[in-house]
Amino acid sequence: MNEQYRTYYKVISILIDLFLINLAGYIGYVMTYQSVGFADLQHINLLNVLLINFVWFNVTQLTRLYSDIFVKDAIPTIKQALGSLLLFAAFMGILIYTIKDLNQSYQLLSFTFVVFSGLFLVGKIVFLLFRRSRRESLINYKKVVIVGAGPLGLALKKHMEFDTHLGYKVVGFFDDHIEDDDEGFNILGKVSDCIEYVKGSSIREIFCTLPDSSLDKINTLMREADKEMIRFKIVPDIKHYFKKNVKVQVYGHIPILSQRMEPLEIMINQVVKRIFDVVFSLIVIVFVMSWMLPLMAILIKLESKGPVFFKQLRSGKDNQPFYCLKFRSMKVNSDADCKQATKDDDRITKIGAFMRKNSIDELPQFFNVLMGEMSVVGPRPHMLQHTAEYSAIIDQFMVRHFLLPGITGWAQVKGFRGETKIDDSMAARVEADIWYLENWSFLLDLKIVFLTAWQVLTGHENAR
Repeated sequence: MNEQYRTYYKVISILIDLFLINLAGYIGYVMTYQSVGFADLQHINLLNVLLINFVWFNVTQLTRLYSDIFVKDAIPTIKQALGSLLLFAAFMGILIYTIKDLNQSYQLLSFTFVVFSGLFLVGKIVFLLFRRSRRESLINYKKVVIVGAGPLGLALKKHMEFDTHLGYKVVGFFDDHIEDDDEGFNILGKVSDCIEYVKGSSIREIFCTLPDSSLDKINTLMREADKEMIRFKIVPDIKHYFKKNVKVQVYGHIPILSQRMEPLEIMINQVVKRIFDVVFSLIVIVFVMSWMLPLMAILIKLESKGPVFFKQLRSGKDNQPFYCLKFRSMKVNSDADCKQATKDDDRITKIGAFMRKNSIDELPQFFNVLMGEMSVVGPRPHMLQHTAEYSAIIDQFMVRHFLLPGITGWAQVKGFRGETKIDDSMAARVEADIWYLENWSFLLDLKIVFLTAWQVLTGHENAR
């Protein structure tokens, strides 16, 4: 997309949303006063209408809703949309409370906000669907060059070509050690030729992948780029340490690299997740467990002797053991804490097989969630013996214990559930748990809960 059109699309997006908020106001007026016209203008204060539009416009500037609309992925776009609605509601609430002259009908304002929220979110979803097939042609690509045609430079070029949403087009490479272009690098010249080339080609950004041994060349390039107001970015070679996304922090002038991002290390995310855990658990306990607990207790007792609940020590957050609660699905046996259930296990009772197939045996773990020992969503906890075994065999197995264990998790909805075996499926389960740790979001938790409920309703072949 040409630079001039980016501004046009931004203005169009703003005008569409302002149209929607005023359309919502009209619909709210009709719903409140049962009138399709504005004959009775005493109900409407035009200054209030202008104020609502003004607040919405400034809220979206704060949330940067209209910036890079063709580059941002779908989830960040929806997050900004939801954030804009919440901030808009908060600002309007404060204004209504503090400005006594803002005497608009609360019913009208409520209807307007509800209708606008629906229209606005549907509009954003329609836009994302429209953008999906046209996204690449709408992005304003920046032409860049890469200094250093080694493995790191080539990997960077391939990543930019693969992830087109970054908005970069690599014109070519500059390097002192490649005489021909047999490898398809598109060598544009020596390192010393770089600045003159970009000056004459309207390129305003350089990526440098030269090794630390070329420090003098890097410093020279950096100074020359600054003089010409060309952005210069250094790409450190850390592939020998980290194989994926890293977290970069700067302590003074010292860069610190962490091998993974952990959104749940941020306090506000911890608070959001804990509130969700408590609210969701209370809903399940009050509306499901209140009648299911006595029913399951009777059925379990009728079929076999023993307690209703089965308590087992499992590995929790930071590898601290806790008693995980379940409805007892087996006959009382001495192997329960060392031998996991398998297909056609003769220890499983008939009611136990039903509970396992439908995940009913896991419901008491919502009490673990209320006590803060588990979360609704997280890596599934293992028996202490299995934790010791797997940690000695599977790389990064203990990383999953940075989180509270969950009743369900990303690994489970991806199909890695049921009997745990030391094979590729167990390694895939660990990989899925680590992916969840690095990519947590509240929307992801909601998605996992929805997919889990769907699997419970439709059944899952690995449930036993």
